[in-house]
Amino acid sequence: MKFLNSKLRSFNLYFNSKKKLYCFANNNILNIIDLNAKIKSTKKKIINNLNLTINQGELHVLMGSNGSGKSTLTKIIVGHPGYEIIDGCIYYKNIKINNVEPNIRSLNGIFLCFQNPVEIQGIKNIDFLRKINNSRKKYFSETPMDPLDFYYFITEKINIVGLDISFLSRNINDGFSGGEKKRNELLQLITIDANLCIFDEIDSGLDIDSIKKLVDIINQLKKNSVGLLVISHYKNFIDLLHPDKIHIMKEGSIIETGDSTLVNKIEREGFSYNASVKKNN
Repeated sequence: MKFLNSKLRSFNLYFNSKKKLYCFANNNILNIIDLNAKIKSTKKKIINNLNLTINQGELHVLMGSNGSGKSTLTKIIVGHPGYEIIDGCIYYKNIKINNVEPNIRSLNGIFLCFQNPVEIQGIKNIDFLRKINNSRKKYFSETPMDPLDFYYFITEKINIVGLDISFLSRNINDGFSGGEKKRNELLQLITIDANLCIFDEIDSGLDIDSIKKLVDIINQLKKNSVGLLVISHYKNFIDLLHPDKIHIMKEGSIIETGDSTLVNKIEREGFSYNASVKKNN
């Protein structure tokens, strides 16, 4: 909940920080080099010498057994305060972001779709969506959208994710089904034009129609040169995505990187197979 509050604050405050991450020396959207990290409260090391590079327009899938560090890695990328980087570097758009605050990462286009989006009473969906959109515009010295202009803007976006217009007047995720909550996360994502999108088991619990809609949106994001990192256990979903690379994670490290055939290997042998450590460069 503490991290959620941080995420909300990042969208509801005006920022004076000048940390706008414009630099693109190449097409790297995310570059993690020899990363080691620990849980702050327990000092337990949780990420071990991890390397990962995602370019613009690439879709990478991260697989691994429960407790292998997948969700932890995503939280570290977005700047969760419960984790501490011991050494190594995280570069976003070729700018080192190890010490960049979560709200600044968010405003610069890093977006994490939660596995279990929470319900928030007292805040209408349309008000929240307009706030996150205008917060980013103000951060980049652009003209905010007035309520009427934003209404026309968001009605087009909501059709893309397959939600009814009535969802805009409801409280955030209040009474939404699992699939509706995740579509609402996608609505937030396309509202702010994120550059790096991280999906933490967003396919979990979705029906086939929702899966197809999700795949369509992810494919469109890829065409728009967005960098994509998807955590999933499900072969059928991964097959629909046609990822550029698949990474297997174990004990806080990426132990193997390959193409779609790696999913078939996992289906046959599980995550207990022997693999030599391969860095993703």
